[in-house]
Amino acid sequence: MEILVCVKRVPTVGGVLTLTADKRAIDTKTSGFTISPHEECAVEEAVRLVERFGGSVTVASLGPVAAEEQLRACLALGASAAVLLETADGVETGPITTAAALHAVAAAGAFDLVLLGNEASDTGDYQVGVRVAHALGLPCVTGIKGVAIEDRKLTARREAGGGWEIFELPLPAVVTVKEGINLPRYASLPGRLRAKTIPIARIEPQPRASALETIRLVVPREQETHVEIIDGGAEAAPRVVEVLRELGLVTP
Repeated sequence: MEILVCVKRVPTVGGVLTLTADKRAIDTKTSGFTISPHEECAVEEAVRLVERFGGSVTVASLGPVAAEEQLRACLALGASAAVLLETADGVETGPITTAAALHAVAAAGAFDLVLLGNEASDTGDYQVGVRVAHALGLPCVTGIKGVAIEDRKLTARREAGGGWEIFELPLPAVVTVKEGINLPRYASLPGRLRAKTIPIARIEPQPRASALETIRLVVPREQETHVEIIDGGAEAAPRVVEVLRELGLVTP
């Protein structure tokens, strides 16, 4: 079984987000980089499937030269090959351009399955997987937390309303997975050493014009919370009504 996993280099911002001076990007000077948790689970799922059925896992990423670090991390987890679709430093691509570049890799190989994270942790576009599937003309399911393959048929499970939605797709197919589908392994020392020796294919993606332009970003204000203790008894009723009106729960 040949599996392609598409990953994205994203900042590991765990604190307060800060923007660049022009308000058009996140300032990553003080943050490290990783891949999205959903995509980490996608790599783990691909490795598990290959361990069961045989074959190989290829990881692909659209990003700067520094994204080789994230690709080698995937190789250390068990991927067999990696492809970097190289962009210039500081260039942020939207979902249309990203999907077009990844489609070129997916279409060039005889992949039985293409896995992606359900959405990137930095932009949350939710679009790339569906766009890649559409370009390939393949069936696609999103938000998946369970995968099984038997007789060239993929069964996928998605949480819905306290239960599960079950999908059956013929292979090849495109699936976007969510964090929680598995527990990703830690890279072993032999895996890390092996990852250093594997050459990473580098491709310059074809430029694609986009009608969209980033004007500026805005960091949303943190929601303020406070507690007010109101005395009990009938005397507290007027204040309770006043608080409900302030919250917009009742009309004047």
